[in-house]
Amino acid sequence: MPDQTTSSDMPFPEQAHAYNPVTEPQLFSAVIRKRCLAFLFDAVIITALTVIAFVIVAVLGVLTLGLGWLLFGFIFPLVGLGYNAFTIGGPKSSTIGQRMMGLAVPMWYGGKVTPLIAAFHALLFWFSLTLFFPILLWCFFDSRKRCLHDILAGVLVINRPTATAQAGI
Repeated sequence: MPDQTTSSDMPFPEQAHAYNPVTEPQLFSAVIRKRCLAFLFDAVIITALTVIAFVIVAVLGVLTLGLGWLLFGFIFPLVGLGYNAFTIGGPKSSTIGQRMMGLAVPMWYGGKVTPLIAAFHALLFWFSLTLFFPILLWCFFDSRKRCLHDILAGVLVINRPTATAQAGI
């Protein structure tokens, strides 16, 4: 008798991407340009939050006779990762800059990004930006306009679907 296993019997069934650049090209149109602009907006916001955190830690350092100043090295990583974790991993699934550009960040299979994955995604981005900048050019060769850190984190950056498109109208 032939083996009658189904895809549900397989330990890791093949799952299709939720967003297809061939059937839904509007989701991927001008995403790279919008991501670059969103990054600039987000960089300004993260810088402002970092300055506020520096002032708080400086005051804390004075109040604790210098002990609080040990936190200075952790400010930027905590602010940057926290910003991404709570915005991309939050209910709107995008940073403030991405929302301004009309972008959303879902998982590749269509699910929501968790705060932990969002922080991991940001960490991969900052490593690729500081250690090997040319790797960010990967998005020009990917059909879904994903950078290598997007692929490793399992996320997509797409144009935010409109309400009429989501309803199938």
